[in-house]
Amino acid sequence: MIHSDAPIDNNGLGQAFSPTDCVANALGSCMITVMAIKANQMGIELKDSRLEVKKHMASDPRRISCIEIDLFLPELPEKDAKILERVGNTCPVLESLHPDLDKQIRFHWNSL
Repeated sequence: MIHSDAPIDNNGLGQAFSPTDCVANALGSCMITVMAIKANQMGIELKDSRLEVKKHMASDPRRISCIEIDLFLPELPEKDAKILERVGNTCPVLESLHPDLDKQIRFHWNSL
């Protein structure tokens, strides 16, 4: 079960993730999940990898204007890193978001 709440600036109590927070986090978790699946198939371990997600809102209409994703991953040969980046950049959530939504995705290899 996931609890959500509107933020205080939008008539909510701000006591849980907002629906737009869930969208931004779904993008990051989808990317790292499909990358980990592919890495496992390649015999690569992404242990201790992490990501940071930042969501920016716009108004009129109220919407997500930008999602920033920073993925911190172990050092890998460039060929393997490129394969995993391609997989992350084609995850189902990313493919489902509107093309006008600004998505800033940064991969930080050797960041563990």
